[in-house]
Amino acid sequence: MDRISNREILESIAHGLNDWRKLAQPLAARYRAADTGSGAAFVGAVAQASVSAGHDVPDIRLAPGLVDVSLFSVDESGARWVTSQDLELARVISALAREHGLTAAPDEVAQLEIALDTADDTAAGPFWAALLTGDADNTVYDTVLDPTSRVPSVWFQRTDAHKTPRQRWHMDLWLAPETAGTRIRAAVAAGGTVVDDSHSPSYIVLADPEGNRVCVCTAVDRD
Repeated sequence: MDRISNREILESIAHGLNDWRKLAQPLAARYRAADTGSGAAFVGAVAQASVSAGHDVPDIRLAPGLVDVSLFSVDESGARWVTSQDLELARVISALAREHGLTAAPDEVAQLEIALDTADDTAAGPFWAALLTGDADNTVYDTVLDPTSRVPSVWFQRTDAHKTPRQRWHMDLWLAPETAGTRIRAAVAAGGTVVDDSHSPSYIVLADPEGNRVCVCTAVDRD
């Protein structure tokens, strides 16, 4: 598989793929449509272009006034990566969006992952895969991935075993880099606090007023 790095992806975004943003696994775009008909026509054109290019049809969500598209390729293990073929298809999709009168809204893309601290992901993984996806084998490396993207992915953050109760679940909210700061400021204004910004802009840890933590993540400064 012709997997490419985050740095290469970000360079491609900066040089001609501005409709798109890199999230945890996929390359993602959101397009605003004037009406449902134009959005549906665009979705049909994307599906046809994907098949013509020999690419799997992307994950597409059609909703009133918008279309979300997520691009990735799946390797033999089930892991999801962005490849040069995904970048080529992204260029085609951007051109189709313009032809159908859709407007890109890259600052609105988002992906939610759920993280669980565990000392043994091989024990916890099959349970969560079976519960969330219906198949205990839907674990890839340290992550539960639903092949049909019905539910958020769950990844296991390795930790030492401990007896003292503490927060073990947290959410990772992936955003476009230009949106993360605005979203963090809004969360702080709503009562949150910044717990750790030493890894910014890759991720910043926030806490709600009761101390529950969440990471706001971007693809910047990642390999």
